[in-house]
Amino acid sequence: MKNKFYTFLKSREGEIVPAINLPNGENQPLHSMIDPKKEAQRLVSTIGDMGFVIFLGLGGGFSAEAALELTGADIVVIDFNKDSMEELFAGKDYSFILNNSRFSLLMDPGDEEIKRFILENYKPALHGGIKTIPLRTRIEHDRQKFEKAAAAVQEAIEIVSGDYSVQAHFGKRWFSNIIRNIKTADTFKNNNLTGNDLIKANSIKKAAIAAAGPSLDTQLPELLQLQSQGVFIISTDTALGALLHNKIEPNAVVSIDCQHISYYHFMGNNLCKDKCIPLILDIASPPMLADLNAVSPVFFSSGHPLAHYICANWQKLPLLDTSGGNVTYACLSLAEYLGAEHITLFGADFSYVNSQSYARGTYIYPYFHKRQNRLSPLEAQFSSFLYRSPFVSSENGKKNNYYETSSLRFYRKKLEEKAGNMSAVVTCAQGHGAPINFNAKVKHGERGVYKGHGENVDKNINANKFLEQYKKDITALPHCGADNYIKKLNEKERQVFLTLLPYAAAIKKRNKDMRFMELMEEVKQRCAAEIDALI
Repeated sequence: MKNKFYTFLKSREGEIVPAINLPNGENQPLHSMIDPKKEAQRLVSTIGDMGFVIFLGLGGGFSAEAALELTGADIVVIDFNKDSMEELFAGKDYSFILNNSRFSLLMDPGDEEIKRFILENYKPALHGGIKTIPLRTRIEHDRQKFEKAAAAVQEAIEIVSGDYSVQAHFGKRWFSNIIRNIKTADTFKNNNLTGNDLIKANSIKKAAIAAAGPSLDTQLPELLQLQSQGVFIISTDTALGALLHNKIEPNAVVSIDCQHISYYHFMGNNLCKDKCIPLILDIASPPMLADLNAVSPVFFSSGHPLAHYICANWQKLPLLDTSGGNVTYACLSLAEYLGAEHITLFGADFSYVNSQSYARGTYIYPYFHKRQNRLSPLEAQFSSFLYRSPFVSSENGKKNNYYETSSLRFYRKKLEEKAGNMSAVVTCAQGHGAPINFNAKVKHGERGVYKGHGENVDKNINANKFLEQYKKDITALPHCGADNYIKKLNEKERQVFLTLLPYAAAIKKRNKDMRFMELMEEVKQRCAAEIDALI
């Protein structure tokens, strides 16, 4: 049977094989004309234990079918040209793969759709590895589209991999911190950003953000002048010591790090004694930070699935964007949340300036001073800190007085991207670090994107009752032995399951050979036991 795009041929084994119609009148089969099923089985044998497989090109569906039969992996096919796809479905029966819940087809997807699909569906703790397999005879006839699709897939994998490595490092600590902060949040249940007497949402026109880069040393006089003019000053936790030592009292301090070293940012600043500076904390912050100041802390939700679960099922928290991976980015999100129309950044170097990592007065100076000895003098500790990550080449090809690492450059690029998407005017005070490029606005999103969420929560449930119910929901999750586990969960079960994945990543990091069934049962037991010990 011949159509506009495809001719359908029969292999020696009697299978229907689509062949692309070439301009010269000939046709090119997409699979073996002898035994396409056996060819597909050989290809699938290279997948190994990969739990998420992306095929570029559908063809006759033999590879996808073999992968569904021979593996427990989730299968995704990406293909283009709706009209040619309609010919495939008219000329061959694809019901086996289309009716399988582990199969997904992305037809004519854009780059963002591909990335969004992978980010939403690929869970490393659940799937393990991910593999992309091209149907080369199909790709040759739409090379540009498939190359863009492959690039989008790779970009999404890099994002997921980076996020997963962070989960593997911090997953257990996040869980422990969050369930403990729930009790503190319960004490201040009605105290959120819009209700806090010290922060009046929608009333801030100008804001200044103080990061802790070395340039802050020379920018302090300008920041002090802005304070006298009533500009709302948001400090990163790292910069707090430098500000207070120079008689600048910020209007808010933001902390997002779940590690206990965050405590050092506040030591010696008497924040808990005689200051009334609102402390804006990620719900995953160390619990001890909530007790550091005279006013109640303001907890917010960032990207952790347990934080989203809390907002949806217990208490509405402000939602701030922390996807930039650093506290300066979170401060910019807070300024946006509060309605600032003009935002100026100070100390945002995202680089090491003249071999200096932080401004004077920040935690690192007393921290290293207390740990110095004859074998590890102060200079050696600063040098070790400075060179702990390799530097990257200069973007402008010139020799600069600052040095960048890949992480610092990533943070800067993410902040530039966010600023470009904001309706506020964002500028940077003159400094000495890597220049921040604030491009023209690419879009004007509606302010309020990061407002609180969880409108249907039951405000009458206290922390203990919520944690008790959460523990019951964890232990009630179905046994993790079945393939395609996550797709068989109902909506509530899936919410609970997703809250456990960062913890699972941390366990998996230390037990690489642990199978998914064993891993999740272990995680369920550990999380339930930790909640039990708390309540």
